[in-house]
Amino acid sequence: MRLDESDQSENLEDLRGSGGGFGGGLPIPGGRGGLGIGTIIVLGLIGYAFGIDPRVLIGGAELLSGGDGQVIQQTQEQPRSSGPPTDESGRFISAVLANTEKVWSDVLPQQAGKSYPPPKLVLYSGETSTACGPGQRTAGPFYCPLDQKVYLDLGFFDDMQRRFGVKMGRFAIAYVVAHEIGHHIQNVIGTLPKVEAAQKRLGDRDSNGLQVRVELQADCFAGVWAANADQRFKILEQGDVEDALKAASAVGDDTLQKETQGYVVPDSFTHGSSAQRTRWFSNGLKSGQISACNTFNANPL
Repeated sequence: MRLDESDQSENLEDLRGSGGGFGGGLPIPGGRGGLGIGTIIVLGLIGYAFGIDPRVLIGGAELLSGGDGQVIQQTQEQPRSSGPPTDESGRFISAVLANTEKVWSDVLPQQAGKSYPPPKLVLYSGETSTACGPGQRTAGPFYCPLDQKVYLDLGFFDDMQRRFGVKMGRFAIAYVVAHEIGHHIQNVIGTLPKVEAAQKRLGDRDSNGLQVRVELQADCFAGVWAANADQRFKILEQGDVEDALKAASAVGDDTLQKETQGYVVPDSFTHGSSAQRTRWFSNGLKSGQISACNTFNANPL
């Protein structure tokens, strides 16, 4: 992935070190690398084990791995309230956020007739308070619609590297951020409030079905971002798309359930099957159009 890291977002809040717990960092390889499906499954097991409720933490953990090459390690940071970080991994996240701001500031008005209010992205350590409840590293990255912020603990990914040898590829990391920004797009265009209202009237099965469509649309919006970012800034390198498609497939609910319990229960899906996630990310990437992401009026398969 090619990214101009001199561009830094002004909408990043760096709270690392201000909360309890781990103050480690996110390793960011210098170039593109491969994706290990075994690692994805291990991370998925952790998410299921902690029982994160996707209706509260809408983004959930989109756990992507891969990459080799030079590792840039984050240093311990003192807490700061706003502005771009000074460590290299924090600056990469800030640069990705800045790129999403550039893309969506053009795409959302053009394609949806809505102005784009950029969300804040909060880097934190261990745990932090949010309008959606406590944010914890075990939840992975997530978007809170109540305060319109994306929350990301870089130490979560550092834990994965130390314990399981995970190395995050640059585009995989960017895709994680883009998926959470996709939930913000849903909030701006009014999708999330409608889904929340509908879920209150529904049983678990139908509520889960709506949540799947929310997550698949966020996957599609991540593809829309990638398509437009590449058209404008030429960010994609050989193998980036293949890695993202493998990741989307590897974190499907059916794949994770097979690993955790040995069988699949479609009615309990909250993020979509491997085939669904692959399809909808591809839809966004191929079209670059928000209109290609209507998971609510289409058969998600």
